[in-house]
Amino acid sequence: MSRWTGRWIEQWDPEDERFWDEGGGRRVALRNLVFSVLSEHIGFSIWSLWSVMVLFMGPAYHVDPAGKFFLVAMPTLVGGVLRVPYTFAVARFGGRNWTIASALLLLIPTVTASFVLKPGVSYSALMLVAALTGVGGGNFASSMTNINSFYPLREKGWALGLNAGGGNIGVAAIQLVGLLVIATAGAGHPRVVLAVYIPLIVVAATLAALYMDNLTTVKNDTGAAIDAAKDPHTWIMALLYVGTFGSFIGYSFAFGLVLQNQFGRTPLHAAYLTFIGPLLGSLIRPVGGRLADRFGGARITLVNFLAMAAATGVVVTASEQKSLGLFLPGFIALFVLSGLGNGSTYKMIPGIFHKKAEAKGLTGEAAAACGRRLSGASMGLIGAVGALGGVGINLAFRESFLNSHSGTPAFVSFLAYYGVCFAITWAVYLRRPSRTPAGEEQTTPTGTAAYAEV
Repeated sequence: MSRWTGRWIEQWDPEDERFWDEGGGRRVALRNLVFSVLSEHIGFSIWSLWSVMVLFMGPAYHVDPAGKFFLVAMPTLVGGVLRVPYTFAVARFGGRNWTIASALLLLIPTVTASFVLKPGVSYSALMLVAALTGVGGGNFASSMTNINSFYPLREKGWALGLNAGGGNIGVAAIQLVGLLVIATAGAGHPRVVLAVYIPLIVVAATLAALYMDNLTTVKNDTGAAIDAAKDPHTWIMALLYVGTFGSFIGYSFAFGLVLQNQFGRTPLHAAYLTFIGPLLGSLIRPVGGRLADRFGGARITLVNFLAMAAATGVVVTASEQKSLGLFLPGFIALFVLSGLGNGSTYKMIPGIFHKKAEAKGLTGEAAAACGRRLSGASMGLIGAVGALGGVGINLAFRESFLNSHSGTPAFVSFLAYYGVCFAITWAVYLRRPSRTPAGEEQTTPTGTAAYAEV
């Protein structure tokens, strides 16, 4: 592998098994994966910062529950929008270079929050600082696009699941830090959380500079972006990703507020519980990718949405009965299932576009290259739409508590959405071919099970 100045790799062919196993490909990819996970982990923590900060905001801040739900929705909105340009930044600047830059950008919201967050601050100032943390949400798109280029199709489910899962754990990590600070220093010291993360951001950027690589083979392709945007599978997968990742990030940001408003928990009691769901959902994500590698992402995704609907039914019952003992296992199950579905849906994306390339008559490396081209372009769009699902969840909770003083109406709407996702997954990716009167199969773009293995 020849390099240019600044850790650039000129030749990269992970689909070549000899290159991968004997030529050092696996080792280089793994090294980049490790430090990509670290940077993305810190990014997710900063993106989730306000799910923790609202626990420190007592009556002196004069922000009501509806205002807090809107406050935690703002980073999700900005992060979702930023995922599109962050996807293209990898090819423009290089995966290593952009990892360094995107990590350093996290200093802006953390340093700003350390000056702004204090009783008496205006709500508009809080909203602005919360919006700045959206840069942490963009990290996911660039990280996933970068790692997608390093790994062969046969291992993408595991690699992308591990990369995303390690990042997702950042949500639970900052909530654990918040719990520790509230339990020791008290709810009047939110700056301690920021003091923990500012040096970690510098460490992540430094390690990326020392140990990551850029790939010259990754180039921005405006045509690929246009083709991906025109392909219906991009938007179908975006809808499914709203159901999985949108649920994960939306619930992660809202969990503490739901516990306080639905069940009257104190900030400390809420902090004791909020990290559990995001932690389990993050840890299970690579398992979802591995199961998708083995059994097919569409099959795992279908079963997962059915299970999410069942878990939501439990949560609705618990919400109506005001039973925290029933609510917690049901809601935590939703976190676990959303994490599992995150892994399986993201595995589907490269598989779908690889299948489409083969349907055009391409084989071998030509099919793989075509699949990488379109899947890489589509990931930014799919990730952005999926993140915006988190905005929808927090706004749904806001309206639900405003109008009925309960989260039940919001959960009912989520249950309906999971039902829609189940139907779409079956109809588009798993439905058996229709047959002619003579018993011959009719092959149509959506009427086949050709994508069952993706």
